[in-house]
Amino acid sequence: MASISSIALSGMSAAQTQLQASANNVANLATPGYRRQEVVQTPKEGGGVQAQTEQAEAVGSSLEADVVAQLQAKNSFLANLAVFKTSDKLAGVLLDQKA
Repeated sequence: MASISSIALSGMSAAQTQLQASANNVANLATPGYRRQEVVQTPKEGGGVQAQTEQAEAVGSSLEADVVAQLQAKNSFLANLAVFKTSDKLAGVLLDQKA
């Protein structure tokens, strides 16, 4: 089983991947023939998530979907960061108690 910190870090990494993909999609809104990037997340054995970028099947843009994806990724990143900080703080408290 993975540690809480590594699970939170994998979530933060997945959120960054989503932000990069949606930013790339927004930057290429006017590019003819551009196929959007989509992020597929799969669970890791023992905890955490792995994110992979794939191209969409159809050509076209979806600004609304990309804006929502950016907001979701931001909130996901911040939530995982809070978990990581709390885990780090708790580990410090446990080490202080044992010392």
